Amino acid sequence: MVTDKMTSTFVEPNSAPAQPELLVSAVLHLMSHYTANNSQETQSCVKLASVIERHLKALADLPNLAPVLRATCQQLSEQWGNVVERTMPQPEKFNFFSRIVAGARSA
Repeated sequence: MVTDKMTSTFVEPNSAPAQPELLVSAVLHLMSHYTANNSQETQSCVKLASVIERHLKALADLPNLAPVLRATCQQLSEQWGNVVERTMPQPEKFNFFSRIVAGARSA
């Protein structure tokens, strides 16, 4: 996948970000892919939104980043986290009656 290649490109072997500019570049690239792919399969969009959220969180955690950029990345990370939560498939809840009916069908 494109994001796998990009992630390995922007991270040094010791797992430290190479440069903040590269992370910003990567997250902007990912955001444009999310927008372009938003009408396609929901599961891939959830994964992409999750990667965007992690990139923004990594940027927000960089101590040498300008405070205004850190704050923006933190806010955007939280907003993308909400996108991920909203688009995740909800687990199916069964009430007592549903379990009885389902049990009767399988018997």
